[in-house]
Amino acid sequence: MSVTGEASGSIDGGSRAVDEVVDLVSKLIRFDTSNTGELATTKGERECAEWVAERLREVGYTTEYVESGAPGRGNVFARLQGADSGRGALLMHGHLDVVPAEASDWSVHPFSGAVRDGYVWGRGAIDMKDMCGMMLAVARQFKREGTVPPRDIVFAFLADEEAGGTWGSQWLADNRPDLFDGITEAVGEVGGFSLTVPRPDGTERRLYLVETAEKGLGWMRLRAKARAGHGSFLHEDNAVTILAEAVARLGRHTFPLVVSDSVAEFLAVVSEETGLTFDPDSPDIEGQLAKLGTISRIIGATLRDTANPTMLQAGYKANVIPQTAEAVIDCRVVPGRREAFEREVDDLIGPDVEREWITALDSYETTFDGDLVDAMNAAILAHDPQGRTVPYMLSGGTDAKAFARLGIRCFGFAPLRLPPELDFTALFHGVDERVPVDALEFGTQVLEHFLLNS
Repeated sequence: MSVTGEASGSIDGGSRAVDEVVDLVSKLIRFDTSNTGELATTKGERECAEWVAERLREVGYTTEYVESGAPGRGNVFARLQGADSGRGALLMHGHLDVVPAEASDWSVHPFSGAVRDGYVWGRGAIDMKDMCGMMLAVARQFKREGTVPPRDIVFAFLADEEAGGTWGSQWLADNRPDLFDGITEAVGEVGGFSLTVPRPDGTERRLYLVETAEKGLGWMRLRAKARAGHGSFLHEDNAVTILAEAVARLGRHTFPLVVSDSVAEFLAVVSEETGLTFDPDSPDIEGQLAKLGTISRIIGATLRDTANPTMLQAGYKANVIPQTAEAVIDCRVVPGRREAFEREVDDLIGPDVEREWITALDSYETTFDGDLVDAMNAAILAHDPQGRTVPYMLSGGTDAKAFARLGIRCFGFAPLRLPPELDFTALFHGVDERVPVDALEFGTQVLEHFLLNS
C-alpha cells in the first residue's frame, strides 16, 4: 500500500495509469458531447458520464451520478479516502462537454479519438478530455493498488462548462453544495502546460503555467428600439443603424491597462528567465509580449477588459426597417474592474441602446503560495528538473468560478510537457485539436506525484 507523502515506485518505471491514459482519452473523445449552449441540442453528456462512472466502479469506487437541473446533464462524483480525513479535501474536477466541431474542416473526424503521428486527435483533446483521462487513469490506479493519499480526494466529472456551467458547476454549487462539503481546495483547467522560453546563455527553460486567476466572464445583450417603416422612405430613426454604431464603438474600444498580481508575477519571472523587458506601464506592453510567441494571445488578453461583438440579429424582410435590433457581446473583465467596466460600456453605447447580462460570472484570483503550490512545483521538478512553475491569469473562464463561490481555493493545473513548436493556444476550440501522447504520459506521472504529496 502506498502511503501519505511518498510517490509510488511505479512513477519512474511506468505505471498502470500511464499505460492506459492514451486509451482512456481516446475513448472519452469518441463520445460526442457537443455543447451548443441550448438544452434541446446539447448531447452526449449523460452517456459519457455513465461510462466514466462505470470505469470508476469497476475498480471499487462508489460513485454518485447527478443530473444538474435538466435531463442528460450528467455529472459524476467519487471520493477516495485519505490518511487524514480531518484535513480539508481536494477537489479534482474536469468537464466532459466540448464545443461543437465541423467534421469537414478537420484532417481526422473530430470524434474519432484517433491516435496517430504521436498525438491523440479530436474535439476535447486539450479542452479538456486530456485532463479527464489523466484524472481517471490516476484514480483507477490508486484504487487498484490500495493507495492512500494524504487527504481525501474528490474526483468530479462535470457537464456544461462550455456554456458557463449554468447546467453544470453553477447549478451544483447552488443546489447541491453538500457534494462539496469539507473541500477546501480545487484543481482543474487551464494550467500546468509548458511554455519554452529562450535564456540569455542560449539554453531554454520550460515554464509551467499554473492558473491562479481568471477574468470575469459575461455575455451581454444590446438592444436598440426605434420606429419601423418602409425601406424606401427617408428614415433617420433606424434601430439597425443605432445598434450598429454602438456595436462598432464598443468593438473598437481599447479598455485601460490593468496589471493584476498574477500577471505581474508572470512577467517578472519571464523577464528573469529570458532577459527580455516587459514593462507593465508601457503603452506597448502587448508588442513586448509578442516576443513570447503564441502564448501572448492569452497573456495579452489578461491586461485589459475585452468586449467582442459575436452575434447580430435584426429584421425579417429586405424592404422593412425593423423596430428592434440586437447584438451579443462577449465580455471578459479583469479582477476588480466589473463596475468600472459597466460604466465604460454605458458611455460607449449611449442612452439609446439597452443592455442586459445574459450570463455574468465573477473574476477570480488567488495567491501563488501554500502547500498545494509547493506540491505542484515538486511534482513538476520530479519529472522535469529544468522546469519552473509560474502563476498566470487565464483570459477565459472555468468551473472554478462556481467553486470559488463556495469558499474553495482554486487552481488550474493539468500538466503537459509540450513541444516548443506546437501552437497550443490555437488548439483550444480550434480545428485539428490534438494532444501529444508523450505529454499525456508525462502529465499522468506528474499528477500521480502531485496527488500523493498534496
